[in-house]
Amino acid sequence: MRKKYPSDISREQFEHIRPLLEGVRKRTKPRTVDLYEVFCGILYLLKSGCQWRMLPSDFPKWRTVYAYFEKWREPAQDGISVLEQALKKNQVGEVRCKQGRNASTRFIIVDAQSVKNTDSAELKGYDAGKKVSGIKRHIAVDMLGLPHAIEVTTADVTDRAGALKAIARCTANLTQVTSVLVDGGYSGQPFATAVQEQLGATVQVAKRNELHTFEVIPQRWIVERSFAWLEKCRRLWKNCERKLNTSLQFVHLAFLALLLKRS
Repeated sequence: MRKKYPSDISREQFEHIRPLLEGVRKRTKPRTVDLYEVFCGILYLLKSGCQWRMLPSDFPKWRTVYAYFEKWREPAQDGISVLEQALKKNQVGEVRCKQGRNASTRFIIVDAQSVKNTDSAELKGYDAGKKVSGIKRHIAVDMLGLPHAIEVTTADVTDRAGALKAIARCTANLTQVTSVLVDGGYSGQPFATAVQEQLGATVQVAKRNELHTFEVIPQRWIVERSFAWLEKCRRLWKNCERKLNTSLQFVHLAFLALLLKRS
């Protein structure tokens, strides 16, 4: 029996997503590894930021852990990976219901975060505004900070274009949305019109009253807190992944681990 790591979830918490993860493998050969140990190995890598080959030896072999992660990160026929299904179709709605809310939200807050690349990245872009060469994470969260739409693009994609990509990819999760809160970087009639066409929702722009004065904008701090949750995972401090989809799936995994530990 291996020692317990801070990144681990309990077996009871793992049972919430075990059927989804087991359903990926269709071979008839009996499984020889414990999926719980495999999943905890991926969480260790996410939390510690180590390389795959540096996984502690008390986890299953790193090639086995990576092989399962490859299966869980790949989009299915509907374009959604198993990790994303576990997050949005299972945990987000469940947590909202426990809080006495509807499973679907009517209000979302949208923001983007630019992250530097390492040399292994296949696609690169430059965010001239923040002077960052790397990728950009676009998320839409509810009042609890739970994600309802996530997209990862290169950093040269504008916040408005990235937000529309996230909304278009995750429209099924946003059918009840009637209002979208954004900051000044999303202002402009073309963006508001596009959101209206895709979701039938109105756009509210939260602006600061005075330039060069720090002030917490009401409700906008919620999405900043969600980004702070991601930064608790060292794997996400920089973009260490070669493909954008892998970066996206690690974001899904980070939110999934957070919600499982709360369950």
